[in-house]
Amino acid sequence: MPTNLPPEYFEVERRYRAAKSVEHKIALLEELISTVPKHKGTEKLRAGLRRRLSKLRASAETRKGASQQVSAFHIEREGAGQVVVVGPTNVGKSALVAALTNATPEVAEYPYTTWTPTPGMMEVGGVQIQLIDTPPLDRGYIEPELLNLIRRSNLVLLVVDLQAYPIEELEDTIAILEEHRIVPQPLQDRARDQQRMTVVPLVVVVNKNDDEDTDGDFAAFRELMGDEWPLLPVSAATGRNLDRLRWEVFQRLEIIRVYAKPPGKEPDLSAPFVLKKGSTVEEFAGKVHQDFLEQLKAARVWGSGVYDGQMVGRSYVLHDGDVVELRT
Repeated sequence: MPTNLPPEYFEVERRYRAAKSVEHKIALLEELISTVPKHKGTEKLRAGLRRRLSKLRASAETRKGASQQVSAFHIEREGAGQVVVVGPTNVGKSALVAALTNATPEVAEYPYTTWTPTPGMMEVGGVQIQLIDTPPLDRGYIEPELLNLIRRSNLVLLVVDLQAYPIEELEDTIAILEEHRIVPQPLQDRARDQQRMTVVPLVVVVNKNDDEDTDGDFAAFRELMGDEWPLLPVSAATGRNLDRLRWEVFQRLEIIRVYAKPPGKEPDLSAPFVLKKGSTVEEFAGKVHQDFLEQLKAARVWGSGVYDGQMVGRSYVLHDGDVVELRT
């Protein structure tokens, strides 16, 4: 199948072949990949170039010394949960993470600008949640460590571009995940009869729903996809529905905020304790201090399901936003 490469590809290739240092070759190879059009005829070429780039990056890391080597994909979990942002190239993953967090991933109009994961912290109702921008999922070449990062995550945000080919992007990304034995929660029935399948919670984030003029496009997409997928329209460019996305992530992580109230004092509402849904007063006490857990007799609670200051026992199940005064 013909590749139909543009003239700039051959100019960058000439400079790449003439480059002497590994660092210069890496920079030019990244530029070279960005000039390759994405279609069936270039799949093998793009895959080969990405394998070559991966080897060059590995070579550069090796030269820095084995003692300093730490995998870019080994990211320690921070905050109330680890959320991985995935999808094909050029759908706006980096722009989305930049809009939601303090991270500064490279954002550009051309594809394949993200080669390593970039973590950032997103604040939701006083709670910090970790979001990780990732390299594109492309069948030609995928870092195995990226797949492990997805498996370890608490939630996956699969981003598609409403103004491009969102159905194809969604189906292709799901197919790639399933080929590597990762099954999104909406399709978990497929994993029941198969061994070593990892089921991951997943939300489809439909980017570039910039304004009311694109609402019709989203409505058509939602109708075509049916009820199988949880779809959330947003715009990284205009900020539309980003607060809705923040709270959707909060809810999907199945966490609650509980505030400690010292006897005779006001609670500190700026510093919630984060617990899993279904947690009890006893578990909250252990979170505050081990001494409270051992000496706890009862607690007073202000919040959902109780009247203000109601006395409850150790097994009382707490709700999001509850204020608790522990009694020893």
